[in-house]
Amino acid sequence: MLEQELESLATTTYQKKLADCTLQEVYVILLNYVKKQIDDKPKIERKKKLYYVSAEFLIGKMLSNHLINLGIDQQVRQILEKNGFSLAEVEEIELEPSLGNGGLGRLAACFLDSIATLDLPGDGMGLLYHFGLFEQKYENYKQCEYPNPWIQNQSWLNRSQHVYDIQFKNQTVQSRMYELDVLGYHGKKNTLRLFDLETVDESLVKEGIDFDKTAIEKNLTLFLYPDDSDEDGKKLRVYQQYFMVSSSAQYIIETLKQNHCDLRKLNEYVTIQINDTHPVMIILELIRLLHKEGIILKEAISIVSQTCAYTNHTILAEALETWPLSYFEEIVPQLVYIIEALDAIADQRSSLETTAIIDAKGNVHMAAIAIHFGYSINGVAALHTHILETEELKDFYQLYPTHFSNKTNGITFRRWLLGCNRELSTYLDKLIGEEYKNNAKYLEKLLDYQNNQDVLNQIRSIKQLKKQELVTYLKEKQNLVINENSIFDIQVKRLHEYKRQQLNVLYIIYQYLKIKGGYRPQKPLTIIFGAKAAPAYVLAKDIIHTILCLQKLIQDDLEVNPYLSVVMVENYNVTLGEKLFPAADISEQISLASKEASGTGNMKFMLNGAVTLGTDDGANIEIHDLVGDDAIYIFGKKSEEVIAHYKNEDYHAQEYYQDEMIQPLVDFIISQPMLEIGDKKSLKNLYDNLVKKDYFMTLLDVKDYIHTKDRMLQDYLDQDSWSKKMLVNIAKAGYFSSDRVIKQYNDDIWKL
Repeated sequence: MLEQELESLATTTYQKKLADCTLQEVYVILLNYVKKQIDDKPKIERKKKLYYVSAEFLIGKMLSNHLINLGIDQQVRQILEKNGFSLAEVEEIELEPSLGNGGLGRLAACFLDSIATLDLPGDGMGLLYHFGLFEQKYENYKQCEYPNPWIQNQSWLNRSQHVYDIQFKNQTVQSRMYELDVLGYHGKKNTLRLFDLETVDESLVKEGIDFDKTAIEKNLTLFLYPDDSDEDGKKLRVYQQYFMVSSSAQYIIETLKQNHCDLRKLNEYVTIQINDTHPVMIILELIRLLHKEGIILKEAISIVSQTCAYTNHTILAEALETWPLSYFEEIVPQLVYIIEALDAIADQRSSLETTAIIDAKGNVHMAAIAIHFGYSINGVAALHTHILETEELKDFYQLYPTHFSNKTNGITFRRWLLGCNRELSTYLDKLIGEEYKNNAKYLEKLLDYQNNQDVLNQIRSIKQLKKQELVTYLKEKQNLVINENSIFDIQVKRLHEYKRQQLNVLYIIYQYLKIKGGYRPQKPLTIIFGAKAAPAYVLAKDIIHTILCLQKLIQDDLEVNPYLSVVMVENYNVTLGEKLFPAADISEQISLASKEASGTGNMKFMLNGAVTLGTDDGANIEIHDLVGDDAIYIFGKKSEEVIAHYKNEDYHAQEYYQDEMIQPLVDFIISQPMLEIGDKKSLKNLYDNLVKKDYFMTLLDVKDYIHTKDRMLQDYLDQDSWSKKMLVNIAKAGYFSSDRVIKQYNDDIWKL
């Protein structure tokens, strides 16, 4: 039946048989077939609906995910193979949507998948970025940024008839809503609603990713997080955020009015989850729209306060957005009276400067708006929430103790196991049954086999197969040569000082110098990085430059390269992640304790049988609790000690730099071999930062990191023991299913 339908589509669309079609044509045939299947699926409807508002939705390629959720992926694979194609080849035709950057956006995508899978009514609300963050290319061992276009004529996007006027002080622009279907696993569907600027002009982008930041009527949906290192960039962020929330709020109010709902009972029909501070202005805009509908301001504030909930994703102060009140006066003056009214109410509740909405310098604190005028605030891992309650948001917690809760992040197993590691999921189906696909806790059945030699051998052989696949893929796509028989040590995530890629750099130098000194490792090691640095984040780009210089240095050194190699993949995204996570032996989760809110890469690695090397930070703590001491490698100072160092201002990098083991590693960054390859200014900047500042305390943990990683590499040599660690990680990963998290959100916060 399915085969006949695909053949029929081939005939009607291209007047030829499926076997005679090109890969591009096969992709379009599948796209149209799947869209038709999804069209026939019912929408999830209830009295109350969730709107999940987020600046990012890093959804990844959609074909294979839809095939899995429709339950036809195996059939389609067989039909394609019969006709001379592979699904993997066809998937390569699809461009990955450029709608996010890191964990925040990937989490939002996992949540939408789980919301639909659990049959809950919940739509995503965001922006339709034409060029995403940027496409990363390496030139002269440095990151360069280019537009990342992805919107094709034949795509998953559906253009709606919903158009809204978005009013700024000096102009009005129009927003059009586009829709992407979000299908639950073997279930019904919700929608991701993305708003685009009707007058967007892609030709505005000239050199690299530079464009006129003041041409608001042309630029609002070009890029995610436009460079805000100058005044125009900061203002553009405010324009962009208001465009997103005003479009979302107008759609919500319009829908309620069409359904003849009483707007005074907004919270009975709607709950809004604000994903980090970027969408916080939706609180202001909803109050404004209700007030415009004739509801008095005080009541409008009360109604919206019972409707909006806020997820905090960070402990870093710079990520808790603040904007000068003057920006609002200049860009969206219609919100100013609301901000001032909310500030007055907040002042009545607390006279502390730490809880003010407008501070003494005239800055508006977006997180403060969300906390004062939302009904729920949650962190995303146990330690993160604890730090929010006892340190970063302590004064708010004392005001609203019942509003705070923890919701440890999760990932969707449909993509991060069934989709990207079919060999492992197929083996698990045979070994423990398929219940884990609907309830991930059933993965624990795998523990019954931890002393079964055949099972350990099979898990090991699947890992080797995924390593071979990664090697082939990176050779074809990026001309990178990797030894498939080496240990794959992988660190992929946004490039930020607190994630401490620079700590890994110092280990590479340590290992390089040891080999130059005559040491010969028993097993070769390949250290793989993938990361984008924000265009204006100079030190992050200098870290990338240093990694690329080390890659070149080691690659050209015939004495070292049989034992050690460094690989920095280009343009790390979901598609690359789907190849990297299943291939990893070691999962690098080495952020400074107390700085990583949760992490979700740690969960994807774990689910695919990698063993974590990490600090007691974010969700690493919960991974540690689940797998026990033998199946994880923890190093570094604990969060209490780190927090005390910050409070006492008693961490001095220079003192650690003097250590006879540490100094040669740091000095090597500006050594002659590195300077012959790299840019002196960039290398010196990283060197100076480590020696004089080192705000995220790399040197504090470097010795413990080196000793722990050395022990880990030694333990890897006992393959049976290592395979048990892999098995335990897979078996215990069920807790980190996003289905579990979404059930908690619904039970405790949304109540759909």
